[in-house]
Amino acid sequence: MAAARPVAAVAHRGDPHRFRENTLPSVAAALRGGADTVEVDVQVTRDGLPVLLHDPTLERLWEVPKEVAALSAAEVAERTGGGVPPLADALAALLDTPGQARLLLDLTDPDQAGPALDAVVRAGAGRRVYWCGGLAAMREVRALDSAAEIAMTWKTSALPAQELLDALAPRWLNLRFPLAGPETVAWAHERGLLAAAWTADWERSMGRLVDAGVDAITTNRLDALRRVLRRRGVPRPSGVS
Repeated sequence: MAAARPVAAVAHRGDPHRFRENTLPSVAAALRGGADTVEVDVQVTRDGLPVLLHDPTLERLWEVPKEVAALSAAEVAERTGGGVPPLADALAALLDTPGQARLLLDLTDPDQAGPALDAVVRAGAGRRVYWCGGLAAMREVRALDSAAEIAMTWKTSALPAQELLDALAPRWLNLRFPLAGPETVAWAHERGLLAAAWTADWERSMGRLVDAGVDAITTNRLDALRRVLRRRGVPRPSGVS
């Protein structure tokens, strides 16, 4: 029997069942819990500081109906009690954690790419970070950093055109998990791409993705994913890059 293909466990926004998503306690809990990668979202304040937050506003998580882009970093910190961390703090936590876990930075807007890349460079964390998000944002990441590792997020059953693959030069095809069947995963592997799937929270779905041959699974339930991978004898990646 062939050896099981390594699968990276990607913790979605940290450990959101135990701590508020995209906060330092959530990121730290995911790293302690055995995440190979922690996916976090980036927004940028009015004065250009990249911070961890999925939504463009503070309303859902912090009950503050203000857009991050309309507030200074100091105002964001004041209105959230310091709960929304600068990306630099998350990078420092990553680098202080033993092992080779990584951060996957999810961008929605091209204007986020420059500030986020600057934070990564200042932290010396380039080898411990890769990127996903909107195509326009990924084009900007590629324009700013020819060596950036990109996980091209893909949400439709129509596979990406070769012209797009040539322009973006992704390392990963980052699929909504219902799209990550064996044929699509094989299509990615035939083109030298790694295949990732997001966001699977049921053990049955996780098992199906392992059977399809994916290289990474993003989940809100890291403990369940680690349990599925152990049960199936799936090794952790020695370093996916």
